[in-house]
Amino acid sequence: MITNAKAIATRDAYGEALVTLGDLYPNLVVLEADISKSTRTNKFAKEFPDRFFQFGVAEGNMMAAAAGLATTGKITFLSTYAVFASMRAMEPLRTLIAYGELNVKIAVSHGGFTPANDGVTHQATEDLAMLRVLPGMTVIMPADYYSTVALVTAAAEIDGPVYLRFTRDPVPVLYKPENEFQIGKGIVIRKGGDVTLLANGDMLHIALEASEQLESKGIQADVIDIHTIKPLDTDLILDSVARTRRVVTIEDHQISGGLGGAVSELLCESLPTPMRRIGLQNTFAESGQYNLLLRKYQMDSISIVNAVFDLMK
Repeated sequence: MITNAKAIATRDAYGEALVTLGDLYPNLVVLEADISKSTRTNKFAKEFPDRFFQFGVAEGNMMAAAAGLATTGKITFLSTYAVFASMRAMEPLRTLIAYGELNVKIAVSHGGFTPANDGVTHQATEDLAMLRVLPGMTVIMPADYYSTVALVTAAAEIDGPVYLRFTRDPVPVLYKPENEFQIGKGIVIRKGGDVTLLANGDMLHIALEASEQLESKGIQADVIDIHTIKPLDTDLILDSVARTRRVVTIEDHQISGGLGGAVSELLCESLPTPMRRIGLQNTFAESGQYNLLLRKYQMDSISIVNAVFDLMK
């Protein structure tokens, strides 16, 4: 399943997937908030200018317009940065789109602190928690190019609101074109019996690096891509954790409310298990190189290995 292909930002895969979907669905429209070059919706705008709508720096208005278009039968994708969609425009997102159960796909770039040098104003590290709490909202963070194309396509095929979170910077290509993806179903990438590593997005390849380091020390890890945080693949997680009896969640997000929060809630109710959560721990990040930020906030592969050692005690 794993390949050594070059790194590609998942926002690039999103832009390409939109063009393909534009050919398949004549009723698909795209809305943008002044940053189409950054979110890669400019590719769709070039091919389908009559179905592309630019709203400028008015994310709340864009949410309202997306809701209106969805009521007319349009498959509506809207894009901006994750931090703006989840915070600046949350009220219309909640009240018009989520409450209305409308067919709007909120597809955002710059998830987590992958826009590292841009600083905290552009680093969305709370958005998954905010969107996950909304009733009826599907929440997805793909890990690479091929999973992004597949999951964006799957999102277009279901009726209802979806939050899709992409990376600003390139991430390693982990999958192959023939790999299949289903919303709400995780993917086991490596199999082991000593610990379960649950990750998504840009953190998946770091979890894989950690699993290789653990293997060199005689520790075998399940590595599972939980690309859909809501609905959570509870059966897969419980099956793995029942075997390993140890679990580490790994996410580019606050440890509260996102992947770590979702898994903690599941295990607390169904299978109490020793657990560690890798992510931002009640702090904002800062401006700096991505790899240095991972190290500073103890989100690199060495920190994952140390968390596993702590659990093994």
